[in-house]
Amino acid sequence: MGMTNSQTAREAGNAATLQAVCVCFLLVLAVLVVFGQTAHFGFVNYDDPLYVYENAQLSSGVSLKGVAYAFTHVECSLYHPLTMISLRLDYQLHGPNAGGYHLANVLIHAASAVLLFLVMRRMTGALWRSAFLAAVFAIHPLRAESVAWVTERKDVLGAFFFMLTLGAYVRYVEMRKAESRKQELFYALTLVFFVLGLLSKPTAVVLPFVLLLLDYWPLNRFPAGTSSRAAGIPKRLILEKIPLLALAAAACVVTVIAAGEGVSTANRIPMPMRICNAVVSYLVYLRQMFWPAGLAVFYPYPAKSPSLWEMAAAILLLAVISGGVLMLRRKRPWLLVGWFWYLGVLVPVIGVVQAGDFAHADRNSYLSQIGLCVALIWEAAGVSAVWRCRRAVVGGCSAAILAALTYCAHAQASFWRDSESLWNHALSCTTGNDVAHYNLGNDLVKHGRDDDAIVQFQEALATQPVNYDVHYNLANALLRRGRLDEAIAQYRDCLEIAPDNADVLNNLGNALAGKGADAAAIAQYQKSLAIKPGQVNVLNNLAWLLATTPGTALRNGAKAVALATQASQLSGEANPVILHTLAAAYAEAGMYGEATATARRALELARAQQNSALAATLQKEMELYEAETPPATAPQ
Repeated sequence: MGMTNSQTAREAGNAATLQAVCVCFLLVLAVLVVFGQTAHFGFVNYDDPLYVYENAQLSSGVSLKGVAYAFTHVECSLYHPLTMISLRLDYQLHGPNAGGYHLANVLIHAASAVLLFLVMRRMTGALWRSAFLAAVFAIHPLRAESVAWVTERKDVLGAFFFMLTLGAYVRYVEMRKAESRKQELFYALTLVFFVLGLLSKPTAVVLPFVLLLLDYWPLNRFPAGTSSRAAGIPKRLILEKIPLLALAAAACVVTVIAAGEGVSTANRIPMPMRICNAVVSYLVYLRQMFWPAGLAVFYPYPAKSPSLWEMAAAILLLAVISGGVLMLRRKRPWLLVGWFWYLGVLVPVIGVVQAGDFAHADRNSYLSQIGLCVALIWEAAGVSAVWRCRRAVVGGCSAAILAALTYCAHAQASFWRDSESLWNHALSCTTGNDVAHYNLGNDLVKHGRDDDAIVQFQEALATQPVNYDVHYNLANALLRRGRLDEAIAQYRDCLEIAPDNADVLNNLGNALAGKGADAAAIAQYQKSLAIKPGQVNVLNNLAWLLATTPGTALRNGAKAVALATQASQLSGEANPVILHTLAAAYAEAGMYGEATATARRALELARAQQNSALAATLQKEMELYEAETPPATAPQ
């Protein structure tokens, strides 16, 4: 007997479900193949310190106090409490182990890819087109920055809730068409997921615009036959978006307030240059989609704005594409939806209003590129529909594209294994990149490679001569290498930028003392303490010079005793280096009994801490104090 229609439909449905399950499995597998390597990576020194491993707030974990703090404080110039709570959870589970944070990013990204596939399939009924779209989203090399960078948890988490919002909205539309009471439930879920997306990354504000595009196609909620939609957007579609728009507006206000100083920093870049850069960036992201080579963590602003003809050409190209998709909107609505998805989703991050000095960023393509892929994939499917060997050609091309993307994305993600690799790659892809030189220098300092770090800091200053952080870190590296004159020059440059910086004044004093310019060093220490009293290291440095400087006119035993005593008390009277200074101060003041006793206490602590060099020095000085002789004058 033949099968009934219901049995045939059931088997077809089961086959479609099995296919969807297989696609979901393969999407997760593809993400793991490309980005699973990051589970063995460490943190990088670009924003990861602020977000994670130097963020003292994470240590409280996901406690009531920690959650309350996340919702009531701005962190890293952004209000994204859900992102920070997720990082708190990672800290609670993994502590300082970066692998756990990376794996969480990978899994959230994989979940977003699966959701994108399921939502597009539900909207369009096109299983393989939706699968290819989700696969390109999942493994394109431009995803490396968002997935392999712990700091970009906000990207992957925001995208996850973006996909959930789309899914809830599609179900709402279905329920509304069916006049089901469940429509209110799914509309409420749309609002909830949208709020969660905003609390993960504020750039989700563009989502109401995306939903309106989806209303046009593939949800087909615009009245049929309206020429160029001359009748306007249906009123009910606008009314539906008002709560979403209100939430988006509130998020914009909060974001501007939270950004504060970051926005003002970016505003140092003139508005005309930012507008020019924004137009060019649209084309840059297009180019990177098709040719994802030379991707870097930081792209510096060009030294000069594009010429008039370059700007005119860029604007003309964008206008021609926009006009073209508008003309083809009836027969090929996916072109309009995909193109304007791309343009619209980039608006908050295109750089007209920008927190930071980067020209553009790979992470900005995370959601915007979906629109371009939709337009191209559905158009390719339409064009190839009449081909004789359609399945073989399309299947072969799709497999080749995914294989190439997998290889390139795996290679791109590998640069995130550590800071040195990341910044060296950035320098190989860009020019005039002071940020890359500076951060590479910091990483080299961390690994004790001061000479190499000095070169990187100098390269950074060659591009951006006025940068306090670079001057300061260069000066410190020069000081550690005994290059005192150069260090002093750099510290003075720092003071030109920040004249009341107590740390710089202290370090300048150290450099001057190293050259034997004790009078000048004493003056710098005193200025530092006047600005910031109670600095233990400065109190100790000043006390040591007042007790041991060769210039007898500069010595002041009583003052040295007072300063060293204060430093010792502030340090808990358990620091052998400070007790060493106090002993020398007592000796200079002629209090040899106190000097001997203090030196003996310092000696015991030095031995307990296995500081053999200090212990040997103290042993010799104790003999001098017992003979009522002050210590030899020498740097501590």
